[in-house]
Amino acid sequence: MQQLQNVIESAFERRADITPANVDTVTREAVNQVIALLDSGALRVAEKIDGQWVTHQWLKKAVLLSFRINDNQVIDGAESRYFDKVPMKFADYDEARFQKEGFRVVPPARRAPGRVHRPQHCADAVLR
Repeated sequence: MQQLQNVIESAFERRADITPANVDTVTREAVNQVIALLDSGALRVAEKIDGQWVTHQWLKKAVLLSFRINDNQVIDGAESRYFDKVPMKFADYDEARFQKEGFRVVPPARRAPGRVHRPQHCADAVLR
């Protein structure tokens, strides 16, 4: 993990010079690995340790680097087309995988075991 962190820290220092066209393989693979570990829940940008919230800055840097190393792309969605650097998280899921992993995704909410996120409810609460 330390080697991964070192690659991210080094790349972040030279982030202004990094583009999707010139990013080196080691940096790209490190950033992609961190994003995969964050997606899986194996790593967290912030976590409670001994009752205190700790932010892992190097993980934030990896997320920011992901925006430097990826071009925007057209993404087809159920309700619209999107143009973003972040691919849809469930684009390669089929019914069997959703059932195996035990959650459902409905626009625009996401429910996973033990949590739910409904952006429209957040917006409603702000408007009230």
